[in-house]
Amino acid sequence: MALPADVDDTLKLLAGEDYLAGRSLATAVFLALRLGRPLLLEGEAGVGKTELAKVLARALQAPLIRLQCYEGLDIASAAYEWNIARQMLEIRIAEAGHEANRERLLRDLYSRDMLIERPLLQALTQPESPVLLIDELDRADEPFEAFLLEVLAESQLSVPEFGTIRAEHPPIVVITSNRTREIHDALKRRCLYAWVDYPDAARELDIIRRKAGAAGERLAQQVVGFVQRARTLDLFKAPGVAETIDWANALVALDTLSLDPQSVSDTLGVLLKYQDDIARIDEGAGSAILEELRAEGILERRPAPA
Repeated sequence: MALPADVDDTLKLLAGEDYLAGRSLATAVFLALRLGRPLLLEGEAGVGKTELAKVLARALQAPLIRLQCYEGLDIASAAYEWNIARQMLEIRIAEAGHEANRERLLRDLYSRDMLIERPLLQALTQPESPVLLIDELDRADEPFEAFLLEVLAESQLSVPEFGTIRAEHPPIVVITSNRTREIHDALKRRCLYAWVDYPDAARELDIIRRKAGAAGERLAQQVVGFVQRARTLDLFKAPGVAETIDWANALVALDTLSLDPQSVSDTLGVLLKYQDDIARIDEGAGSAILEELRAEGILERRPAPA
């Protein structure tokens, strides 16, 4: 696996997969790779945190192992569990054969072959370093973080009945959080940290050119201009980059060449995900944004009435 030589090389590596990162984020990625440290990415939903891990795996030609976090996530789902059905079968076979060696039976019941690997253990047993994505850690219960500390700090996992399993090829760990709750300091200290923000207009326009190239330059500028202004409103959930791309592609699918009040109103469900936000844009804020775009020459002016 060829790692980038410097920050500029990291920017090129990500851009080669159509991921346009800012320099501070690329620096965090480079240092995480160079120092072998987990990378904790925080930011609003839809700004590209999960996508960064996917892109990194593709760029480095490394396997991607994803652990999607949720409330109630436990060790059996995240790391490993014992193959109880096979253990019961071994017990029955031993009973049928009158196996008298209890120590040997216990050793066989808790052997490595009896472990069912879940994402964390899978990441430690790969023949080459994978990218381990621990996605939306803030959705998991707080005690689950304590279980991750050994994996993040030592690239190993202790199984009480078996022993310690160490990674010969430590994974590249990317952790994401939408900050629905605070991540504990103990976990943060084991990671490098980066805040992933919304891109500025120039970078978002470049993203649209790459991800929704069929939109055309004029429509792309209008879409980005509209979304950039929408994010300044007091919305329950501002649109992320993913929504901007989806909106541009939706407008293309509807053969829209230029934004107008009707096309905006018809497609707000692609850009926004909460009815209160849609209503606010639909009931005046959207028209005001379109007028701003006209004033700046991004949107054509309405023809004067005859």
